Amino acid sequence: MNHIFYIMGKSSSGKDTVYSRILEDMELVPIVLYTTRPIRAGEHEGIEYHFVDDGCFNAMRDSGEVVEWRTYDTKCGKWTYYTAKDSISTDMGDRIGIGTLESYVKIREHLGDEVLVPVYIEVDDDIRFLRAVEREKRQSAPKYAELCRRFLADNEDFSEEKLSEAGIDKRFSNNGSLEECLAAVKMYISDFMK
Repeated sequence: MNHIFYIMGKSSSGKDTVYSRILEDMELVPIVLYTTRPIRAGEHEGIEYHFVDDGCFNAMRDSGEVVEWRTYDTKCGKWTYYTAKDSISTDMGDRIGIGTLESYVKIREHLGDEVLVPVYIEVDDDIRFLRAVEREKRQSAPKYAELCRRFLADNEDFSEEKLSEAGIDKRFSNNGSLEECLAAVKMYISDFMK
């Protein structure tokens, strides 16, 4: 059976780095989600996301191609993130994706528990906040108000209650060594692929 390994964590937990390093080192096919958010410096179409406009999202949703979506009223306008059916087909082998706890729950409802495997990356808030500020500084037009909104929203979106309800009991700490976190995640995924 093919699996989808779904990387989750609060903003600046290192989930994007873990995701990209696993893609470099393991034979997994990436899931590319869609967003109406503007592309950030260093991002590429079809790699981090499919960057689309609201019209494309509405057309895909209306035609039944969208499995789940969420729209955030950010300091920079409304941004929608979503998963389309074409993104999560397991016909191409074992896959890896990245998303929110909310998207994980909805995709799991669509695919089932046996296919979708959660990988939750955890970082203490003080470390996470400093990482977020450093990342935002590198943007051509830093959006610190949005960083703060996202940071606070994550505490609610990834509350202990919601993690428990979603059945997330395995966690990978990225407080210290990224290499240790990465090694633990890779071993966990490898066990499923045997």
